Order: sequence, then structure tokens, then C-alpha cells
Amino acid sequence: MKLKLLLITFILNSFNSCDILRTSEFEVVSWSPGGGYHSEPENITVSINFSNEPDKANIERNFSLIGNSIRVKGSFNWNGNSMTFNPLTPFETNADYVITISADAHDTEGLSLDREFNGHFTTRQDGARPVLISFFPSLYDKVSDPRAEILLNFSLPVPLITLYENITFTPSMTGYWQLKDEGKQVVFTPAEPWIQNTRYDIRLSASLSDNNGMTTGKDYTITFTAGTFSEIPYLKSVSRILKDGSIIPLDSDRGYAGVTEFPVENSNIEKDDKFIFVFSKPADSASVKNYISIEDGPGLIMETAPGFKENFIFRFESIPAYESRFTVKIKSGIKDISNNETKEEYIYRIFADGKYSKPPELAGIRIPMAPYNETDQKMVFCKSDSLYSKIPITDEYYPSGQTVNTWIELYFETAQDASINLFSLMDLFQTETSNNVISFSPRYVKQNNFTVTNPQKGYEDYLRIEIRGEFENTTNFGVIYFQIGAGLMDSHGNKNEKQQRIPLLK
Repeated sequence: MKLKLLLITFILNSFNSCDILRTSEFEVVSWSPGGGYHSEPENITVSINFSNEPDKANIERNFSLIGNSIRVKGSFNWNGNSMTFNPLTPFETNADYVITISADAHDTEGLSLDREFNGHFTTRQDGARPVLISFFPSLYDKVSDPRAEILLNFSLPVPLITLYENITFTPSMTGYWQLKDEGKQVVFTPAEPWIQNTRYDIRLSASLSDNNGMTTGKDYTITFTAGTFSEIPYLKSVSRILKDGSIIPLDSDRGYAGVTEFPVENSNIEKDDKFIFVFSKPADSASVKNYISIEDGPGLIMETAPGFKENFIFRFESIPAYESRFTVKIKSGIKDISNNETKEEYIYRIFADGKYSKPPELAGIRIPMAPYNETDQKMVFCKSDSLYSKIPITDEYYPSGQTVNTWIELYFETAQDASINLFSLMDLFQTETSNNVISFSPRYVKQNNFTVTNPQKGYEDYLRIEIRGEFENTTNFGVIYFQIGAGLMDSHGNKNEKQQRIPLLK
């Protein structure tokens, strides 16, 4: 009994199925304007004729018309089993259209289409398609320039976006496209050199289009090979770049110019100098950086951007010690784009004695022994190497235990056109004694309108600075240290990293 009930249920369900009961298919029996080219877009009528009475609302929901990848909006008219679509805007020339009715569309009985309907028509002529007329490199050509540009000439102007979307390189190559000749010529500039002895395929997709959206309709493939570059690179020159931008060549001690009998030294090197290394052909920045070094001096920092270049600029990593000597060495093995390597080693000997880089150095001091004597202040001068010379400070002019307003002159050897940073000097200058011999408290400093008009004889070309202050003498005897702490700076930014001291005896 149970088996009979199941059989009856299956039969009833079968009779309710449209696929079993239908006497004909639901399908599109005809459509207009029909496939192919239509020369008069303004006269195009889009209509669809169905085999059965369609469910109008359902058909309209499942209908679409796409023109040049953009959905066309419009309204519908019905006449029996025939539907007409009226676009809101007229059909355009040089456009491709696709009519689609999805398989979910059905008639009034719920009978669906067996498959999606697609109708294609166009308002383009085949002759309006863009054509690749010529190109460089030629097919199967060998290119020697590692940064050769790709040139493509089309019959019609093309937009930039279609180049990025439809042109590929194998192996991959990054770069950028440019348009010339009103868009008919395109130029590809590679972002990096072509790889040596490598075959490249440039594929242009059939979807590449012109400014009107018309595609080429066919694929193009251009094949070329990056050539062999066998010339060995070499270092042409090394020069220093001065602060004002002028360039002075350096002499090599050994290298392409040959070994010299005696060492060749490059002097007058300034702390702000940069060095430019010039190669015979583009060299790899990574190998240049790794194979250039300094011995017994500060390191070098490359300022040139990474890549393959002929010229490379370096600067000092830190300020070289004044009058220091060091060697710039360029080892062999620097590579070019084709992995060819330099064969020679180059050496440049450097003497950092530039006239603008000398730090301020105390050369001597001058002190009045009779500060209030208007005719003769009895000036006593002590050079920096006058170690433990006697200074005749007496109670006559410096009474013990009394404060005397006096001054001390300092004479400095400095870089050319440099002045002393007075704040730095006042912060670093002091006197020390071994037995509380004297005390001196600086009050102010000046570098003109000196108390004594004439400088110390023989030191006219030195920088003179006067420090005025309060001096107090005692009855004690011992060593007086006139000193300037490490870090004294001048107007060029030169700094004396050493403590400067002149010890005198009272």
C-alpha cells in the first residue's frame, strides 16, 4: 500500500512539471537589427520576437543592452509576443553592441529559455580598426643598447590606458609608455636595462583599442634579443667637487695611468669636498659602492641614486681630521650591465689640508703686566710652545688680594676667511692654577677696537681676540694654565677637538 502511494505522488508531481507538460520550447525566434555591421545607427531598431507569450515584467528584468562596455538605458514596448527596446540616447557610430536575455527569462506559464540569448551587432566598419604599421626593434632583431626604447606605430591614435592593459612583456619588464605623433606613435621606456642575451616577446592583445574604442581584432607578437656587450669597463677619472661646484681632477697613484716611481698625493682637500668617479660605460651602483673604500680615513657615502650610471658622486661620512692622510682605493671587479668587470685597481692618496678646513688653533697669548700705564702696558707674549715660561706678574700693578680690570689677548691660526665663534670661546676659555696663584673671571670678549692698537709683532696675520675680565693676584707661586677646552668652533664650522693649553710659571 505504501509503495502505491509513493507511485501516485510521483505521477502527480510529474504532471505539474512544465518540462514534462510543455508542447514546445520557449525561445527567441527572431531579433533585429540582426548581427553584423549597420551603417546608419539612427535607423536601428532593437526588437525581440518570442515563440510563446512572454512574461513581460520578467523579460524586461532579464534583458540588457551593452554598448562599448556601457549599459544602454531605455524603455520597452510590447505587441503580442514581440518586444521593442527604445534607447534613451541614439545609437552611436564606431560602437559594438551586445543584446543579452538571461536563461532565467520565462513565458507566462513559467517555461524558461533553454539557454542565455546573445545578439551582437556593430556600427563599425572593419577598415576603421587600428593596425600596427611598424615597430622597433624589428622582428627577431638584436639590440645592443641596454636601455633601448620600444617604438610602435599605429594607423590610428590610441589611448595610454589601452597600452598598459593590453601589452605584456615576456620576461616581464617594467617601464612607462608615452604618446607621440598625436597618439599614432607610442614609445616604451624600460625602467631597468634589458637583460643580456635574453629573448623578449612583446605581445599586443586583440583587445588593444583606438581612441574610438575600436579594437585591433588580432594579436601581435614582436620578438627581439638583447645583444652582447663585451667591452670591459674602466675608471676614466676621479675628481673632487668643491663647495662652489667647480671640479678639480685628482692624480692616481696607480691604475690606468700606470704605476708611478714615487707616491702621488692630492693635497688641499677640504672637509666639504665630494668625489665624482667617472667610468667608461654605465656601471652597477651596488658594485661601485662595494668596491670603493677609504683606508685610514672616514668612510664614503654614495649620493648617486641606485642603478647603472657612468658618474657616481660620494661624500665623506664624517669630517676628516685636519692634515690627516688616507687612501681612496678602487678595487677591480666593478660590473657593467653585461656583468663585464673592471680589471685594474686604482689608488688615490689624499692629504686633508684644505685652507678652509683648518680648525682654530691657539698660537699664543699676550698679557699686560702694567694694564694702567698709558704709555707702556709692558705686554708679555707667550707662544703656544712656550711651555712653563716665566710671567712677571708683580704686586706693583696686580696687588695681592685686589681685583684688577685687565685683559688677555689670544692669537689664533684659523682657516682662510674664518672667524672664531665668540660664544664658543667664552664657554671654553678658563684659567687654572696649581697653587691658587691667580684667578681671572672673563666678563666680555671683542675682536676689534682693541685696548692696544698694534698686534704682537710677527702675528699681524693671525686672528686676534681680546678677553676682558677681573684679575686677582695672590702671594702664592706656581703654574698658571691658560686653556681652551675641546670643541672650539669657527665660522666655517671647523671644530678643534683637542684641548689647547699654555702653561706659564709665576
